[in-house]
Amino acid sequence: MPCHAMFMRLCYACYFAVASLHSFLSSKEICEANDTIMCPLCDQKCPFWLLADTCTYARVTHMIDNEGTVVFAMFMAIWATVFLELWKRQRAQVVTNWELYGWDEDEEELAMELINNLQHEPRRYRHSYLRSTIVLLLVLLMIVVLIGIAHALVIYRVIATALFTQSDSEFFREQANLVAVMTGAVLHYITIVVMTKVQTAKPRTFSQRENNFTIKIFLFQFLTNFSSLIYIAFFLGRINGHPGNYVRIAGKWRLEECHPSGCITDLFIQMAIIMMLKQTISNVVEYFVPWLAHKIRKRQKHPKKKHLVLGEEEEVEDPCKKQWLSNYQLNEVNIFSLFDEFLEMVIQYSFTTIFVAAFPLAPLLAFFNNLFEIRLDAIKMMRLRRRMVPRKANDIGIWLQVLEAIGILAVIGNGLVIAITSDFIPVQVYKYTYSPCMKENSTAVDFTKQDCLTGYINHSLSVFHIKHFEPDTSLAGLALRRLCYRYRDYRNDVDYSYTVQFWHVFAARLAFLILFEHVALCVKLIAAWYVPDVPLSVKNHLLDEKHNNLRKELRWYSTEV
Repeated sequence: MPCHAMFMRLCYACYFAVASLHSFLSSKEICEANDTIMCPLCDQKCPFWLLADTCTYARVTHMIDNEGTVVFAMFMAIWATVFLELWKRQRAQVVTNWELYGWDEDEEELAMELINNLQHEPRRYRHSYLRSTIVLLLVLLMIVVLIGIAHALVIYRVIATALFTQSDSEFFREQANLVAVMTGAVLHYITIVVMTKVQTAKPRTFSQRENNFTIKIFLFQFLTNFSSLIYIAFFLGRINGHPGNYVRIAGKWRLEECHPSGCITDLFIQMAIIMMLKQTISNVVEYFVPWLAHKIRKRQKHPKKKHLVLGEEEEVEDPCKKQWLSNYQLNEVNIFSLFDEFLEMVIQYSFTTIFVAAFPLAPLLAFFNNLFEIRLDAIKMMRLRRRMVPRKANDIGIWLQVLEAIGILAVIGNGLVIAITSDFIPVQVYKYTYSPCMKENSTAVDFTKQDCLTGYINHSLSVFHIKHFEPDTSLAGLALRRLCYRYRDYRNDVDYSYTVQFWHVFAARLAFLILFEHVALCVKLIAAWYVPDVPLSVKNHLLDEKHNNLRKELRWYSTEV
């Protein structure tokens, strides 16, 4: 019954979102703005365009950017905490069943070394400031390279948008921004694949440098996956002070701004394409590469069986030896074989939590992907790779701290997405400050009515005079009809400085960000405190073991005395 109720609520929420596509006033204003002419995307041959041409884009934006986004982001922040707490409880139960709760990995390694060599001396801890400086410089260089890649993707998007608007195809002209965003997302996925294949030196021993190795590789992959997303979410159309946000690229001015209904749809498209490509192409490659390597290895080993002598053939008939031989013919496996699987899941967890306010479908896609990938990984481990040597462990090591850090980043990221990327705050400021409802004489105003948002789109667009274009700007078409055009910003039409409305919205964004993050973090702390990491059954079991061990020691001591 609870599952059925949850499914019905989900269906109702989807129906409400789809049904409201045509009724939301802001998207309706965009669809009816047939006389609102927007600034061109570049200064040479780029046409002016009507705001009404982006009607579908605005309706899709409303499905993502609405009042439910705040509630959903708060829910995901709580879910991330509860998920980790429940995992810790399950981990404590499993570790207790295997009698590894108080097991020490360092002590185990020292014991193995002493068993092999009684004269073994423990390896002393050392610290080199020179090595730390070199590592720090390499990390900074890596960050600069990744920022450069993100900047190159942004330049591609701006140039591609300008080129598509000049295309002979009517589809590319009308959907120039959408096509540029989608192709930019595909290029971003290609850079992720390429940068993932960068070879990294493995540590000499798994235990001594595992944590440092994990942190370095995770940071590298995290920045590779999220650098472009961070730019789109928090910097697109906001880093330039020129009226209309024109930026100069290759000697020409290009317009770098979000859609009039917000930047959140660009972020949604980027995340959707990256996740779907990672869950399709990457999974196919991840399975078929070991499968192909196994087939090649099997063909190379098969001819040698013809040269086996009779005695060796009889030995192969032994079931144990036959199993050993078949296992040996599989692909090689090493102690780092599971590292890539952990890294893949952690990156997926980042996608489903950090920017989930912009892409609510991320948890659903991750769920279906994991159902499918469980089977692929099982086939790889059982049929394509050699059996791994068992290794004791009572937790997942540094990965747990990484997941907890991602949970905190999720609160910060979703707060920033709602406060900066989405139009939630500007809409609320307009509704309670500048809307027609505030101009009414009635003291009892119903702010839930859609009429309170009348005029919001016109209020969020600034005016740019045609006389302020560069002298060499090529103007045609709609430019001959008017003397001024619109662009998304809060600036006056005299010196293009920020208006009072901009500072009201800026203050509201900052206040919401502080309030949301503090409330979400407090709720996370309360949830972590409310759900114990270790079940009571495990605590009582450990208490009984300690009590019994002490009783045995006291009995032995009393008999000796």
